[in-house]
Amino acid sequence: MTSQPGTTLPPVTVAAPEKPRATAKPSRQAASRAGNAARRQARHAAGSSAPSVGPGTDARRSTRAPEGYVASESSVATKTDTPLIETPQSISVVTRKQLDDRGVQSLTQAIAYEPGVRTEASGFDPRFDSFSLRGFDVTYNGVYLDGLRLVPANIGLYRTEPYVIDSVTVLRGPSSALYGLGSPGGLVNLTSKLPTSTPYHEVQGLVGSLDRFQGNFDVSGPIDPQGQWLYRLTGIVRDADMITPGGKDNRVDIAPAVTWRPDASTTLTILGEYQKSKTPSSMFYYSPSSGIVSNIYPGSPSYNTFDQEQGRVGYLFEHRFDSGITFRQKMRYTDLDSTMRYVGIASVDPATQLASRYTGYVHDLLQSVGLDNQLEAKFATGPVQHTALVGYDYTWSKYKDMMGFGGGVSDLNLAAPGYAPESIPDPAISSSIAQTQRQQGIYAQDQAKFDRWILTLSGRSDWVGTSSDDLLAVTRQSQNDQAYSGRAGLTYVFDSGVAPYVSYSTSFVPNLGVNPDGGLFKPTTGKQTEVGIKYQPPGQRSFVTAAVFDLVQDGGLVTTGTGITVQRGEIRSRGLELQALANLWTGFDITSSYTYLDLKTLQAADSTTIGKMPSGIPPHTATLWANYAMPTSSSFAGLSFGGGVRYVSWSYGDDQNTFKNSSVALIDAALSYDFGQLDRQLKGLRLKLNAQNLFNRHYTTCQTGYCYIGAPQMVTAALAYRW
Repeated sequence: MTSQPGTTLPPVTVAAPEKPRATAKPSRQAASRAGNAARRQARHAAGSSAPSVGPGTDARRSTRAPEGYVASESSVATKTDTPLIETPQSISVVTRKQLDDRGVQSLTQAIAYEPGVRTEASGFDPRFDSFSLRGFDVTYNGVYLDGLRLVPANIGLYRTEPYVIDSVTVLRGPSSALYGLGSPGGLVNLTSKLPTSTPYHEVQGLVGSLDRFQGNFDVSGPIDPQGQWLYRLTGIVRDADMITPGGKDNRVDIAPAVTWRPDASTTLTILGEYQKSKTPSSMFYYSPSSGIVSNIYPGSPSYNTFDQEQGRVGYLFEHRFDSGITFRQKMRYTDLDSTMRYVGIASVDPATQLASRYTGYVHDLLQSVGLDNQLEAKFATGPVQHTALVGYDYTWSKYKDMMGFGGGVSDLNLAAPGYAPESIPDPAISSSIAQTQRQQGIYAQDQAKFDRWILTLSGRSDWVGTSSDDLLAVTRQSQNDQAYSGRAGLTYVFDSGVAPYVSYSTSFVPNLGVNPDGGLFKPTTGKQTEVGIKYQPPGQRSFVTAAVFDLVQDGGLVTTGTGITVQRGEIRSRGLELQALANLWTGFDITSSYTYLDLKTLQAADSTTIGKMPSGIPPHTATLWANYAMPTSSSFAGLSFGGGVRYVSWSYGDDQNTFKNSSVALIDAALSYDFGQLDRQLKGLRLKLNAQNLFNRHYTTCQTGYCYIGAPQMVTAALAYRW
């Protein structure tokens, strides 16, 4: 079985979604093997003068946030405010308007219309925001918030509430030159909602499928008359059911922010968030054979909870000196407490159709600190204009994992499943691991402009140290890694708005553990060559991009059929990505994308997968979404409607390529009405209807031989009031 490299916490390979394997009373040796399998399963599924700014605008900048779907610049690819057309890498921004129009309720929904993105490879799973870019997993080493990595480990994955973020940026391809360890597929950066200098208030009430009841609020504005102090407070409360028997999808989230701007050159924003959530611990449905998913839930409603509390606090600081030099510093502390209780099938008696079951318990604690210091300078050397950047960042994380397996649960009759309430005790802890990791890196970049040419050169050196303690065996393992990474890109911008570019970039991920000979694993590396063209007509709100790429991941960890982890994996990804966004005329916004992906396993421990396509990744995906607001002069003023299609072609269901997943096309829709167009006294009142998978298309998807159900129809209705 081929696996994707993940975070270095914990010290096991991040594998594709897998069902837990454990007996009711495992021995210490068996428990260790079961623990490794369950960690792989749990990680993915429990089995996988200040300017005036408007709502959602970054108070650190003088530019306004995009009003439609088309963003003009981003700091994600270069850590400097750079026009997207001058960025020598494939990048796209999902704006707040697009998130609102599509009624996004999760991070995976937010990026589902972007090129190069694969979501729901493990089916419908509200527990984790799991996805890949260009065929490589990004869940564990490619999710950032305000430019700082959200450090994950095992089931301790930071959960994103879309209502408290302003936009999502998807950067495709290796990005270690500025960010350090990361997936060769790229990264996803979330931008927090920041305080605004103009008062903004919104409250929402939302109802939807599966008895969903949710309340949202977002208030912001100045604290003092001079506008030196600004605030923002955003939050949600949700109570909802889930498709699994007795499952819940509950959440409480509150995100405060305060900005201090003593002068036009200095900004300090303090950000915080607290979230408490509850979902089912297992989303599996019984698979009697490869490629088939039944409607039998193998778990127990009496022992099926995934509870997580997470909190963060940090700041964003910026000061612009008169000399043209800007200093920025970002810091964040995060804390996660995750507990999972689930029931799985250990074996099935074919004669009686009785399934014996076991219990699984996982409790993970994770703390992390991230710090990034940046110094930016703008200057000229003759006819060449430079934007130079140097920086130092540091990440510290501490992780503890406790896991146990046991019995005490009734057998399940597969012929006539029943889920009577029962008292199920927590099993004894059979595995306990503690880890600490420190990463520090220095980086430099120069964006040199000469006439219409833009040369971007980035380089970085990283040092990563990790120690791991087995708290039951009282053993310690430590490892130190050092790596260089870089990026070189060249862009030429024509007056017409056409900008061809070429770039080369690298990535790395340190791996904890030892090979069968006792030697340490080397970091997994990636390298990519990308050629593309971007088109942004002057004076128009549209943006079109095309990119072809050749990306290779080398030294990936793979797991043999006997459970031994070796470093022989090499996967190549080649493809084409197209995207077009536009405001074609007043009130009409559109976004579309197409991706062709040729993914192949070049080296693997299992020879049956060599030359084959990794499972769950389709060669073709295409999306189209459009939203139209009726003109204010028409008799239908105030009405807007939208619709979209997400097409996912066939893919292989296992890494040996013995069977395929069917292609599927899913339809989404939206309808909203602004009551202010009906009566001025109702100004600010809006009703919104959104549907995901409008026609309730039933489908399944399989990866590494395990199969899952796809996302069902989800309909929501929201009544919002802004003032």
